[in-house]
Amino acid sequence: MRVLLVEDTPDLAEAIIERLHADGHAVDWLTDGDQASKLLSYQQYSLIILDLGLPKLDGMGVLKQLRQRKDKTPVLILTARSGIEDRVDALDLGADDYLVKPVDLRELSARCRALIRRNTGEAASLVNYGNLSFDRASAKVSVDGVLLDLPRRELSILDLLLSHQGRTLSKGQIADQLCSLDETNEMPSDNAIELYIARLRKKLSASSVSIKTLRGIGYMIYVGE
Repeated sequence: MRVLLVEDTPDLAEAIIERLHADGHAVDWLTDGDQASKLLSYQQYSLIILDLGLPKLDGMGVLKQLRQRKDKTPVLILTARSGIEDRVDALDLGADDYLVKPVDLRELSARCRALIRRNTGEAASLVNYGNLSFDRASAKVSVDGVLLDLPRRELSILDLLLSHQGRTLSKGQIADQLCSLDETNEMPSDNAIELYIARLRKKLSASSVSIKTLRGIGYMIYVGE
């Protein structure tokens, strides 16, 4: 999944990015609210982690503009402001969660997973799709109890497809969610996406999950019993 981090403290931002990368997410990092609001007007994310004390436009302003555009992307406020009024104001503006610094990165990671699950209609980190089990907390996939060896990008594509069951994702949409803005030179080509999908199909051959190709449109995942 692709995450936007808006945080103006470099050391903290770098630690969060390292943790999110370990969780399999692509991360874009911005340091001021004005840049963030402009980017969010055209770029889609699975989650936004938003500081409140930002230069140029504070986090409340970013959140307000986001919700005014009817954008329902989950927002996790991460701030040093611990007052109840700040919490209430942020939640009333449409924040989905609120964490006070300093934060344990394990808790931040768990909160991020919970918000992404909630947005895709799933209630737990460990989810069964027929005879396939996907534990997003540990980034492990198994079929009938046998662990599958899935490199990061194959795992990310599987997660993305399972989170969009019933919807077709184009190669461009898949590639967009695999890379951050800093990795645009490493954006996988259409041929690379086809290769990842082919490898996934082979590894999922004994599972209840199948990936269908809609020629000229993209890919859709189906889950059987």
